[in-house]
Amino acid sequence: MKKKYRVGILGATGMVGQRFIQLLANHPQFEVSALAASDRSQGKPYYEACAWRLSGHAPETIRSMRVQAPTPPIDCDLVFSSLPGDIARATEQSFAEAGYPVISNSSAFRMDDDVPLLIPEINHDHLGLLDQQRKRYSDRGFIVTNPNCSTIMLALALAPLHLNFGVEATIATTLQALSGAGYPGVASLDILDNVLPYIGGEEEKIETETKRILGRFNDGRVDHDPMAVSAQCHRVNVMDGHMAAVRVKLRRRVRIEEVREALKAFRSVPQDLRLHSAPETVIQVLDQPDRPQPKLDRDAGRGMTLTVGRLLPDSVLDYRFVVLSHNTIRGAAGAAILNAELLIAKGYL
Repeated sequence: MKKKYRVGILGATGMVGQRFIQLLANHPQFEVSALAASDRSQGKPYYEACAWRLSGHAPETIRSMRVQAPTPPIDCDLVFSSLPGDIARATEQSFAEAGYPVISNSSAFRMDDDVPLLIPEINHDHLGLLDQQRKRYSDRGFIVTNPNCSTIMLALALAPLHLNFGVEATIATTLQALSGAGYPGVASLDILDNVLPYIGGEEEKIETETKRILGRFNDGRVDHDPMAVSAQCHRVNVMDGHMAAVRVKLRRRVRIEEVREALKAFRSVPQDLRLHSAPETVIQVLDQPDRPQPKLDRDAGRGMTLTVGRLLPDSVLDYRFVVLSHNTIRGAAGAAILNAELLIAKGYL
C-alpha cells in the first residue's frame, strides 16, 4: 500500500480551501489531518466555521474537525496553502522554517528566485530550485507554488507549441469566472448584465509568470523565456471556468494540422508517471465552431483537462484559438495537489 501523507490546509474555509477538501476526499496518497483559517473560524468545528459553497456536502470526516490558527506546529506532514495574499508570505515562510513542505496556491512566493513556479507537465525540472532553498530552511522545509489560475491555462496551451515550433509572441484576452474572486467575490449589482474589464494585478501576473514557467532551468536558476506576452483580463458572469482568446506568433511556419496535432498529442511526466490527479488527456481539441463553453467543457478530465477550440489562421499573427480551464481545479487546488504528487514521485517528500 502507498503511504498516506497527513496534510494540513491553510485557508480551509475559503473557496479554494473547500476545493482542496473536496479533491482530497478518498485520495490514495493524502488524508486531511488539520484545518486552519482566520481568527473568526478558529476553535469551531468545520461545519460551523465554513459556509460550504460547492455541490454536495463537506466530507463527514472533515465536518467535525476543529479549525485552528494557521501557525506551526499543526499535526501534519505537509501543508497546502490557499491563504490570502496579505498574510500568505509570513505564514508560509513560518511553516517552511518549522520544517514543513508548503505547497502553495497563493501569489506570495511565485516570483522568488529560489521557489519553483510549477506546472508539472511543463517545468518539472524547476524543482532543482529546491536545492537553493535548503540554504534558508531546514532539510525538510520548502515552498513550491503553482501559478495564477489564468497563467496555468495560457502556459499549458502554449507549452506544446513552444516545444515543437517556438512561440515568439502571444496575446491573450481572458474571460474569467466569478469563483476566481473567492466568496463573496464580486457584488451582484456589478456583474449582472455586465462585464468587468479589470481584475487587479491579473494582467501583470500572466505576463510575468508565463515567461518564467516556460523559461529554462540553467545552473541553479531559471532564465525567463524571451517571448512577448500581452494580456487583458475580464470578469464575466460565469460561476466556474476561465476562458481566453489567444493569438500566437510562431518562430517558424507550420501548417494548422501540425498545430492541432501538437496540442492533441501533448503529454509529459505526470502522464508517464500516472500521477493520480494527472489527466490522461492534457488538452482536448474540439472542432465544433461554438466550443469550448464553460457549462459543457470545464469538467473535462475531472477538471484537469484543458479544452481548445476555434483553432484558425490569424490575419495579424499566425494562429488563434480559444482555451478553457476549470479555474478552481486545474487553476488552483488541483494544480497544487498534482504538484504534491510529483514531489512524492521525485523523492522530495
